[in-house]
Amino acid sequence: MLKGTILITGAASGIGKACAERMAEEGWAVVVADVALPAAEALVRDLTDRGLTAMAVRMDVSDEDEVEAGFDRMTERFGSCDMVMSNAGVQIVHPFEDYPFADWKKMMAIHADGAFLVSRAAYRRMKASGKGGRIVFTGSVQSFVGSKLKEPYNFAKHGVAGLAKAIAREGAEHRIYTYTICPSFVRTPLVDKQLPEQAASLGITEEQVIRDVMLRDTVDGQFTTVEDVANTLVFLSQDQGALTGQSIRLTHGWAMM
Repeated sequence: MLKGTILITGAASGIGKACAERMAEEGWAVVVADVALPAAEALVRDLTDRGLTAMAVRMDVSDEDEVEAGFDRMTERFGSCDMVMSNAGVQIVHPFEDYPFADWKKMMAIHADGAFLVSRAAYRRMKASGKGGRIVFTGSVQSFVGSKLKEPYNFAKHGVAGLAKAIAREGAEHRIYTYTICPSFVRTPLVDKQLPEQAASLGITEEQVIRDVMLRDTVDGQFTTVEDVANTLVFLSQDQGALTGQSIRLTHGWAMM
């Protein structure tokens, strides 16, 4: 018997893929939502070949119609929306004075508009069902601190933590709980792409970017892992509201309370 249904955006790779695999293994029906539909479908084939329950939908999280259509397909197939992870994201780094407005707008469309559209779509269906549900945002250590070259990312990641808090207030009476998972750097393709970009912008080597930028403020010089995030998502799937509105920091000691 399935434990529930969850839609994860940006689920074809990186953190989202690890979370989709883990939730399916835990007995959830998983909707793998990603703008890269072939990769999403490949993951679903792998999961279903293992006897797990999943489906793929193409979802550009900045497109209101695609978001709503994806959630409609979820409820048509599985009958409910019990949990969502708003995870899709990109990274574009530039020195602040050179940051193109077009890149700012792209970052806002995916991180800010996407978080709003995905959480609103989930909220609507959770409220209508009368059962409530859980809305999880992928935040970052940069939901709390500032980083060079990443002004729009910092802006958006601070924002999703605030969005989670506000929805927690409004959703409580409907048993809709919200959380923001905030990892430090996770070694994913998104982070690997940043290495040469940051090295070029800062005038240092990629090894120095890892040691002196990405891991400098951790207490143990370690990356957070995709498994760390997936384990936290499983834990939050069982919460009954005690942690609603909270930001959970998976930062190896960076940005302690």
